Amino acid sequence: MTAPEDHNTGRRFHAYTIRHLDELLQRAPLSEEQRLRTRAVASVLPFRTNAYVVDELIDWDDPFEDPMFRLVFPQEDMLPVEDVNRIAALLKNDASKQELTAAANEVRFRLNPHPAGQLALNIPKAGEEPIPGLQHKYRETVLFFPQQGQTCHAYCTYCFRWAQFVGIADLKMANNDVEQLTGYVREHPEVSSVLLTGGDPMIMGEPVLRRYIEPLLEIDHVESIRIGSKALAYWPQRFVSDPDADDTLRLFERVVASGKNLAFMAHFSHQKELESEIVQDAVRRIRSTGAVIRTQAPLIRTINDDADQWAGMWRTQHRMGMVPYYMFVERDTGPQDYFSVPLARAWEIFRDAFSQVSGLCRTVRGPSMSATPGKVAVDGVVEIGGEKAFALRMLQARDPDLVGRPFFAKYDETAVWVDDLKPAFADKFPFE
Repeated sequence: MTAPEDHNTGRRFHAYTIRHLDELLQRAPLSEEQRLRTRAVASVLPFRTNAYVVDELIDWDDPFEDPMFRLVFPQEDMLPVEDVNRIAALLKNDASKQELTAAANEVRFRLNPHPAGQLALNIPKAGEEPIPGLQHKYRETVLFFPQQGQTCHAYCTYCFRWAQFVGIADLKMANNDVEQLTGYVREHPEVSSVLLTGGDPMIMGEPVLRRYIEPLLEIDHVESIRIGSKALAYWPQRFVSDPDADDTLRLFERVVASGKNLAFMAHFSHQKELESEIVQDAVRRIRSTGAVIRTQAPLIRTINDDADQWAGMWRTQHRMGMVPYYMFVERDTGPQDYFSVPLARAWEIFRDAFSQVSGLCRTVRGPSMSATPGKVAVDGVVEIGGEKAFALRMLQARDPDLVGRPFFAKYDETAVWVDDLKPAFADKFPFE
């Protein structure tokens, strides 16, 4: 573990929520009505950020052209205008909390809050009882949602896990029973990788994080422990100057010393998130423990829908010692219409970015859809027998026999998700 550099050591975490939204928006050239309509959107989609993001990552001189502003601050056109009108009117008329929540929930349940069978298909059982906060979609990998990690240092406006943060118990996935986690994993020797996810597990202090990780080190067939986190982008102090930063890195060292791989799955959505010195210091410190940092993010319209942006991110990440891993397609949930990029355009962006980097950066895969049957990658656009088609491939699948299987879909320049596609050269897709 390397010693921290002497920068930003005095900053302590300070969160902003919807209570602070109107005050924060006064930094931008918004009218009172525009701020009201933004608050209306934030009444449906969760809002949370922090002083580091607000003060150091956003260009307040021109926020509307700043992708980081759109990344964390809701925009009024993220939701249908009739929904924004209705909730803005409730706010303006000082409606009761109960009435406002009811209106917001009505919109939320229309936004496909849990896509890809998260609640219906992915949750395993102990006997006849579902195990809350656990998902086992792919044979080798179990996802666990530690109860204390179901928030983030800041929320991305595009986040497909937004339903975790809106206070609806039926939509939240969480578990604090370590024995239930380890018991399930022990009974399933095919599981070689456990992913702690959220929310963000790095919101937890080291003692709580250790409580979930240490028991996994005793299970021989677990080869890797993954931590999905946005903390390197939104609060790098977590690994540098927070009171338990050193203890956390010592925990990472113990995982590596046990003979298991520690994969830190870092979410970077834009080059701006990689620029500060404290991020670079945090990356150095994590890597010095023996952990491997793999990077991933979705392709998001108005934020990073640009090949040069992705190529720059991948080169910077590689230079810093991280491994580019995934470009995802925006999932079919929340404000998908606002953020989605057509699959044809997504493939062009990926191809053009891929062509700009060396072979060492070409570890990245995508554009990939984490859909109900599995991870479906768009490998390209081809013409066969005079018919234009998407070449697709199953990178991962519920059915292991489908992994790596290529297949084709009819070309559709407007399609943004696998459900928009129709089979080409076959009566059905392999997973149907």
